Amino acid sequence: MKFLDEAKVYIQSGAGGNGCIAFRREKFIEFGGPSGGDGGKGGDVLVEAVNGLNTLIDYRYQQHFRAKRGGNGMGKDRHGANGDDIVLKVPLGTQIYEEDGETLLADLTELGQQITISKGGNGGFGNARFKTSTNRSPRNANPGQPGEERIIRLRLKLIADAGIIGLPNAGKSTFLATVSAAKPKIADYPFTTLHPQLGVFEVDGREFVMADLPGLIEGAHEGVGLGDRFLAHTERCRVLLHLIDGTGEDAGAAYKTVRDELVAYGQGLADKPEIVALSKADALTPEILKAQKALLKKACKKTPLVLSSASREGVEDVLRALLKTIDKADADDHPQAAEAAWHP
Repeated sequence: MKFLDEAKVYIQSGAGGNGCIAFRREKFIEFGGPSGGDGGKGGDVLVEAVNGLNTLIDYRYQQHFRAKRGGNGMGKDRHGANGDDIVLKVPLGTQIYEEDGETLLADLTELGQQITISKGGNGGFGNARFKTSTNRSPRNANPGQPGEERIIRLRLKLIADAGIIGLPNAGKSTFLATVSAAKPKIADYPFTTLHPQLGVFEVDGREFVMADLPGLIEGAHEGVGLGDRFLAHTERCRVLLHLIDGTGEDAGAAYKTVRDELVAYGQGLADKPEIVALSKADALTPEILKAQKALLKKACKKTPLVLSSASREGVEDVLRALLKTIDKADADDHPQAAEAAWHP
């Protein structure tokens, strides 16, 4: 399935049904009076966050959505049926913007969360509604109100427990493929990964979701390379796994390049908890490994972890460090729940 994180959608809610002009006509009843029913309400257009989706690819092939029109009123005081609503199902983490792409309408961050984007028009009144003490046989009724028509933009920011960041070809996809069932494209050239990939990781009987994000380069926050489009996906991650290619020239410089982009992008990315790991350890001699580790430690101000996705060396340590950081983030976000867990 192709990944699509932005879509432009045309929506239109249903118009209300027209009111009816009718009169009661029965044997032996000479003046039956008005009996025209009201029109039904037009259908709404709603957007709902659902489970099981992680792309907006469905909205590349269908971009126009129209809710049903309300039924017209009928004689014998019969009201028209309400038009059916239409529900656009989107992945968790989808943001809804106006056509300008800047005015935020909604941010769907909870499963099952729904928002009404366009309301259907009200149905018109039938002539039975206009009967008064002085006008016993009104011959007027209201038409239904028109529906709302608008263009919206859907923008997806993946919600994952952890996100893998780093320069191109740092071993992010290999790590994802090694420890999860995800099957990202892996090759020995930069920008092999063009779209974010999600994988489910398991360690010590616990599971969490991690996103492999396309490589960042200098100037990414300004749109260089794959640009800041994928930096947005890191906003929803609880913790970042920063992989540094151990076979590169200077692990410390590589670390600083990515950190500078996070700081320049803003949105609190630079303040997120970070696990730093030196990758491709199996391809390094002990001397080079020691030198790269020292450079990286100096740059990140803490001792980095060392891993090799090919030999699985250090992989379990990285996963446990991630899980521990995720649990700490959960405790900070929900202190009462954490306290209850420690004190049943």
